[in-house]
Amino acid sequence: MTAQLNANNTNIIQVNDLRKSYGSLKAVDGVSFSVGVGEVFGILGPNGAGKTTTVEILEGMRAPDGGTATVNGIDVHKDPRGVKQVIGIQLQSSAFFDRLNLSEILDVMASIYKKQVDSLALLANVELADRSKAMFRDLSGGQKQRFSVASTLVNDPTLLFLDEPTTGLDPQARRHMWELIKQFKTEGRTVLLTTHYMEEAAELCDRVAIMDHGKIVAMDRPAELVSDLINRGFRKERIETQANLEDVFLDITGRALQN
Repeated sequence: MTAQLNANNTNIIQVNDLRKSYGSLKAVDGVSFSVGVGEVFGILGPNGAGKTTTVEILEGMRAPDGGTATVNGIDVHKDPRGVKQVIGIQLQSSAFFDRLNLSEILDVMASIYKKQVDSLALLANVELADRSKAMFRDLSGGQKQRFSVASTLVNDPTLLFLDEPTTGLDPQARRHMWELIKQFKTEGRTVLLTTHYMEEAAELCDRVAIMDHGKIVAMDRPAELVSDLINRGFRKERIETQANLEDVFLDITGRALQN
């Protein structure tokens, strides 16, 4: 069961003319978009495009200079604590306790929200139940990423923020993460995803916003953006084949996680 939705909101995220500057740098320059309940929404863009600042404002971690942003009907600037009750944020590895095992970390994080969780069930969700007594520092890179995603679920959030969730993962672990994100969608959760992998965005996202120099320069369903490019006369010099090297790798080594 996910956190209670605001019954008056068809969009779980609503952003209007959002702005944030650092000196003369306009990191977010008049950004507007909405995200529907249950949608997987991707924010794409080169480094420095404004993705991280936009997401941090939505998470209640950074105050905007102008414009408005609401999450589940909550004004992120006026009530950042309220926002944190309905969202799950994928934390970086430096945020986890070195001297606690995985189950203990989840229990401590849940206590911050004044909740009790079934830590083994959360770990099983990301195929880490057998590592419940392991220290975070002893996990492989892929296991750390999966645990980081499990940690977003401790407060049973309505909205998940996943920042580059498959960076550094091998093909099996990346495909498993994709299936996990699809599972979140079937549970009725909304996912806001940032990624540099275009194949990942095409596979997972209902819609994507492409940012550049603090602005949204394109926004639509991935297939529509591709179709529009083709209709404008774009043609690839190299013809795509039915399979690629990743397909070969997965066929030979299998799709199951190897931890």
